[in-house]
Amino acid sequence: MSPSFEDIFALAKDCVTLGTEKGVTFGTAESCTGGLIGGAITAIAGSSTPFKGGIIAYDDAVKFALLSVRSETLGEHGAVSEATACEMAEGLRGALGVDLAISATGIAGPDGGSGEKPVGTVWIGIAKADGISASPFNYGNIGRGPVRDHAVLDALRALRGGLSQV
Repeated sequence: MSPSFEDIFALAKDCVTLGTEKGVTFGTAESCTGGLIGGAITAIAGSSTPFKGGIIAYDDAVKFALLSVRSETLGEHGAVSEATACEMAEGLRGALGVDLAISATGIAGPDGGSGEKPVGTVWIGIAKADGISASPFNYGNIGRGPVRDHAVLDALRALRGGLSQV
């Protein structure tokens, strides 16, 4: 079951409100979510104040060229990994000059998983001035749409948490 649009947009609104109140800018680096995080944020009136944009880096070459993900990282850990999620988020901070960046990289399915990284595996990264981190999520093989929706919800939760700590 997918999260409700109401839940997603309530979180997006919280992020826009917090970013605006605190004067913090943010952006998104998205792979498996394909722009859905940015889409949820920009559905909120006033989002242009804190939200500066996003990069959809679906292909590894885009992760390398626009987000400064190192080829060694992709070769050693793969696109769906803690290291890649961290480098995507930090690369976006540099590319857009934002205070805080969220990244999402994963395997939405229905194919593409492995024993080590099954379908439904997603890493969500966050980068801000005081550090970079990423968290793993495994939603299971629940369908491409629900995996992506859950990733959007958890990315917005991470963004809200990051904004609360700034």
